[in-house]
Amino acid sequence: MGDNEIPEQRKPSKRTKISAVVVPFLGVAALLVGCIVAWNGQANASFGWFAYAPLSNDTFNGSGMTFVTQGTQIGLSIAVLGLLVLAFWAGYRSGRRSGRTTNR
Repeated sequence: MGDNEIPEQRKPSKRTKISAVVVPFLGVAALLVGCIVAWNGQANASFGWFAYAPLSNDTFNGSGMTFVTQGTQIGLSIAVLGLLVLAFWAGYRSGRRSGRTTNR
C-alpha cells in the first residue's frame, strides 16, 4: 500500500546462469558440426549411369541411389537440431523477459 509495492526480484540461481550460456553454445556447436559433416559428406558422392537392359535377368537394386549422400543427410540433420535448440532457447528467453514486465 503505497509507493513501495514493487515485487521482489529473485536473483537467478547458478544453474540458471550456467544454462543461459551452455544451451546456446551447444546449439551453435551442433550447427557448426552439422555444417562441417554435411560439407565433407559431399566430397565422396559419385554418380553413375545405367541403361535399360531387358534381357539381363538382373533385378534393380535402388539402395544408395540418392542425390544427397548419407553423410550429407546426417550433417543436415545435426544442423537442423542445432537450429531447433537455438530457436527454443530464444523463445524461452524472450518469454521469460516479457513475463517479468507484465508481473506487477
